[in-house]
Amino acid sequence: MATFLIKGVTAVTLDDQDRILHDIDIAIKDRTIVAVGEPPTGFAADEVIDGRERVALPGFFNAHTHAAMTLERGWAEDLPFERWLNEKIWVAESALEEEDVYGGAALACCEMVRAGIVGFADHYFWMDQVARAVEEAGVKANLAWCQFGIGAEHEVGGVTLEGTLRFVRDWHGKADDRIRCALGPHSPYMCPPAFLRQVVEAAHDLSVGIHLHVSESREQVDKSLADHGATPVAHLANLGVFDVPTTAAHCNVASDDDIAILAEKDVHVAHTPKTYLKLAMEMPPLPRLLAGDVDVALGTDGPASNSDLNMLEVLRITGLYHKHGLGQPDALPRIQLLRLATQAGARAMGFKGSGALAPGHPADLILLDTRAPHWFPRHDLAAGVVYAAHPCDVSHVIVDGRIILRDGELLTLDEERIRYEAERRAFRMVGTPMSQVRAYQG
Repeated sequence: MATFLIKGVTAVTLDDQDRILHDIDIAIKDRTIVAVGEPPTGFAADEVIDGRERVALPGFFNAHTHAAMTLERGWAEDLPFERWLNEKIWVAESALEEEDVYGGAALACCEMVRAGIVGFADHYFWMDQVARAVEEAGVKANLAWCQFGIGAEHEVGGVTLEGTLRFVRDWHGKADDRIRCALGPHSPYMCPPAFLRQVVEAAHDLSVGIHLHVSESREQVDKSLADHGATPVAHLANLGVFDVPTTAAHCNVASDDDIAILAEKDVHVAHTPKTYLKLAMEMPPLPRLLAGDVDVALGTDGPASNSDLNMLEVLRITGLYHKHGLGQPDALPRIQLLRLATQAGARAMGFKGSGALAPGHPADLILLDTRAPHWFPRHDLAAGVVYAAHPCDVSHVIVDGRIILRDGELLTLDEERIRYEAERRAFRMVGTPMSQVRAYQG
């Protein structure tokens, strides 16, 4: 690993003191930040990065997505959730092939790196292909192979539980520990209780967590009450799901009792507001979740439902929506939003040291160029990050002390080839005529 120095940068540290430090140096050795302020005496850098007119901050951790659904971006538009899912998404995914997942995930990695995302939690199919893309891209990830638990004939690719356990054994801790794995039952409304109990037992045996969808609609809650006599949150708690580290995506509908369970069990709730707005779904009670000490992390969800993988936009939407909804412009201040997009996601994925610029912490950070007109005047750079920045401002991305984006150049993936191959595969999935494919691709 290289040793390098970022000189003269402004740092939004997100450390214990929430400092914004101007014109300082950040020293990195191997995979670790060794100094923020003044480099150690005698520190010799292999490379010096000019940090002037740039802001450094911890990289973003995307707490819930379906990366390979880049292939379905723009395919299921202007539909309510049930029609979006049943009439378009499931139909397209009936043609999904294993190599499609690699192509879609690689495209997602290109997009996420360019948006300052250093790690993501993915929940999809053929996850060994996603792991392959993650390893090549140089990012971090927590990967969960989605299963329905209603028979191999109903699973994408016919995967069995043993097959997903084999994936966990093969990939957990690989890529220099940049890849972590979890088990991925789809949801309590899709997965039978007996299957969820099997997943819990396997999670204990493998010492990994669980990532699933929870309480996405009132209809799901009503059905759970009718079938199990409990809300989805309480039902999962009764099955022991929350006795292992769990990421519960969404929780759009959560009672006070649900919130108490989520907090008591240290469940990580992934909040993906752009999807809820676009599909006209009920917005989760984020202020009540935070007030109830639930560990909430921000995510993009999949590109089929939210269209892109832009954590800067997620930050902005989260702040604006809840300030307006509460009638409180001081709600969800900018530093809190940044913590939800960095530290909280890192904790949920098992990368607990990430999310702060401080000595001894992993060197997972990004630099944003502040010279574009939308940054001026630069009264408050943290506010600029949350409410003005765009992915095109991301100039450098560093993961575990390795530069994977330098001055806007992606260093780890063949982006042109990936774009071409992903579009070809996406058009095949949805039955676009080859004449149209050739027209798009020249």
